[in-house]
Amino acid sequence: MLRTKNCGELNKKNIGEEVALCGWVHRRRDHGGIIFIDLRDRYGLTQIKFDPKINESSWKGGDLLRSEWVVRAKGKVVERPSDMINKKLATGESEIEVSELKIFSKAKTPPFEIDEEKNVEVKEEIRMKYRYLDLRKPDMNEVIQKRHQFIKYTRDYLSNLDFIEIETPILSKSTPEGARDFLVPSRLHPGDFYALPQSPQQYKQLLMLSGMDRYFQIARCFRDEDTRGDRQAEFTQLDLEMSFVEDEDILNLTEDLFTKVIKEIFGDKKILEEPFPRLSHKEAMLKYGIDRPDLRFGLEIKDLTEMVEGCGFKVFGEVVKNKGVVRAICATGASKFSRAQIDELTKFVSDFGAKGLAYIIVKGENEFQSPIIKFLGDDLTKKIAREMNAKTGDIIFFGADKLKIVRDSLGELRNELARRLELIDVKVLAFSFIVDFPLFEEEKKNGHFAPEHHMFTRPKDEDLELLNKDPFKVRSYQYDLVCNGIEVGGGSIRIHDKKTQEKIFDLIGFKEEDKKRFGHFLRAFEYGVPPHGGIAPGIDRLLMVLMNKKSIRDVMAFPKTGDGRDLMMDAPSGVEEKQLKELSIKLKKD
Repeated sequence: MLRTKNCGELNKKNIGEEVALCGWVHRRRDHGGIIFIDLRDRYGLTQIKFDPKINESSWKGGDLLRSEWVVRAKGKVVERPSDMINKKLATGESEIEVSELKIFSKAKTPPFEIDEEKNVEVKEEIRMKYRYLDLRKPDMNEVIQKRHQFIKYTRDYLSNLDFIEIETPILSKSTPEGARDFLVPSRLHPGDFYALPQSPQQYKQLLMLSGMDRYFQIARCFRDEDTRGDRQAEFTQLDLEMSFVEDEDILNLTEDLFTKVIKEIFGDKKILEEPFPRLSHKEAMLKYGIDRPDLRFGLEIKDLTEMVEGCGFKVFGEVVKNKGVVRAICATGASKFSRAQIDELTKFVSDFGAKGLAYIIVKGENEFQSPIIKFLGDDLTKKIAREMNAKTGDIIFFGADKLKIVRDSLGELRNELARRLELIDVKVLAFSFIVDFPLFEEEKKNGHFAPEHHMFTRPKDEDLELLNKDPFKVRSYQYDLVCNGIEVGGGSIRIHDKKTQEKIFDLIGFKEEDKKRFGHFLRAFEYGVPPHGGIAPGIDRLLMVLMNKKSIRDVMAFPKTGDGRDLMMDAPSGVEEKQLKELSIKLKKD
């Protein structure tokens, strides 16, 4: 046996024992000839000591040790002097007097510090290139362990509720579902391609047709899209589907799972509100300008369109006349903003289509400052202030334009104001479910209706007749799980009627060749389909929020960079001509 203990478990109870530890040299200190090494493994740190007066042979070996060398240290556990106890470490009351040392391997000087106490900023490209070194850092080690604990808890929870974990294929079929597919050429069938699954959507529905009743999977998904902080080309989601359920059954189960797993594994976090609030899509878009609102702070948006109709301020009047909207946010305590900061906010909203940012500063009771007051008049200004519940020290910011521009600009402005006013508590988790989504997006694409979620989402029963009259007004059984302003999961009750499914295909402009690509799916609908639905929370996104990380790359073992490259493996990369020939592929030369 190479080791008898790990580097995170020794304490005063082990004093006097002979033990053997294995690990990496984390820190080295030479105190007047006595060498102290912090030995590190996945479990923690233990201080080991090389004293020439106790064992000169092992001391000579210890004198050679440098950062990240891999060693085995054998010796007696002794109590540290009272003034040398390290209260930051679980092992800080004891140390090992090394009597025998074995060096397994030496290490070059790492390209960055593994010791996080030195707090040296490292470029992400370097971290990604040497990811195996980055993962040695205690912080990253903790992330990976928390991820494992989260997934294990989830598996146990669902298994206890009669869910069956079923793996679905990675090599599948390309079907038009929204995102761009990753394609895999077939050697055995030249000219044909597999597609990597964007999600197991069709498979999990087919499993419900198969009578599996309750399915889940920790599923790998692939979408050939541009990466960003909360999106990677390949990612992991908790995929689950249930038969004979309604939307509330799925929402309640999801809430119970995440409430319990967070309290078990992330005890330092506080869930702001239980049960999770349910907001209709319409309400969310009105109050927050966005369908993934951050509920850790107020700053609700209010509609003032009717109030300012026909007012003396030409900008507002023209917008209302042209069927636009006027909405506002009351920024609590924002009167401390300088003119330059207000100009910065005006530039900020312009990135979302806004042509300007009108405002009113509340200087005192019935005392206001703004270039637009002379056009609004005292009475309307006071009325607006009352409607916005504005107090001394606040600023009322206005958005006036087409509905989409106002929603987008004020929705983002709300988040920016919260950051600048320091209204966000990072220890709080504000969950919510957004429900009653429209079935289709607000505008047609290429002359056809575009699904808000995906083409398998079931329309609300009471809105079915509108599919023939006004599809834009049809609501759906779609729901999203939102946490701290980030969509961390989405799902729906699915269509279980073939005629309805074919109707949706028609509305989104599917031609016969498109429908043939779903032939397997529609054929299955001829053999008895249970009502079913599910949800697919993104494990990477949720863990990013739970661990206060800026990017999902920080909660994945081997992520891609922002431009979709694996710098460690140097992928994607070219292949040999022989391989291309076997796949009947010929590359075009520029």
